[in-house]
Amino acid sequence: MSNTPIELKGSSFTLSVVHLHDAKPEVIRQALEDKIAQAPTFLKHAPVVVNVSDLVAPVNWQHLQQAVSSTGLRIVGISGCKDAALKAEIDRAGLPILMEGKDKPARSVPKEAPAPQPPVQNAAPVTKTRLIDVPVRSGQRIYAPNCDLIVTSHVSAGAELIADGNIHVYGMMRGRALAGASGDREAQIFCTHLTAELVSIAGEYWLSDKIPAEFYGKAARLRLAESALTVQPLN
Repeated sequence: MSNTPIELKGSSFTLSVVHLHDAKPEVIRQALEDKIAQAPTFLKHAPVVVNVSDLVAPVNWQHLQQAVSSTGLRIVGISGCKDAALKAEIDRAGLPILMEGKDKPARSVPKEAPAPQPPVQNAAPVTKTRLIDVPVRSGQRIYAPNCDLIVTSHVSAGAELIADGNIHVYGMMRGRALAGASGDREAQIFCTHLTAELVSIAGEYWLSDKIPAEFYGKAARLRLAESALTVQPLN
């Protein structure tokens, strides 16, 4: 046991970032409520960072903060703030200003460095995938923002997988799987052993008792058809 009453350690957490493109509190409140309704299990009372880089002064931060907080989201920090007056308001509200990697000042290029090459035209976009190679234990929540999620091991009961894209589980799936968490109705769920507590695509969900018996424990593929969840064998 440590002799000191506290211990300071570095760590990292996965947080959702809410990018505000409008400074009208009521517009923001309604937009957030609509988004939360699409994925309530993931977003209800979720800690978030609010990015204000697109806001143009003047901004009534007190009213804007109240609009975000009224939806149940917990603001843990602000990013992208470049306006001095807005920074002062946020500071008075007691919220930390966070620096994202892209906000850090670029290092100066030595004079002898070669000129940068022009970007490749018409380059194909890169779609990232979050890959988990270890078992997902009960109580763990794995989120893949703006991409697919692949788990190559088992997912225990009480664990939660969330992805804005597709979810693939190449092991026993006993927990919860929420694909299309940002509203993508084309997202799908692929499982080699489907025994999930809950499956959801873009807010449409089944609890375990709704999974057809002939697919329970089998390799299955879930997707939306005519706004309803459907399941078929995974071939």
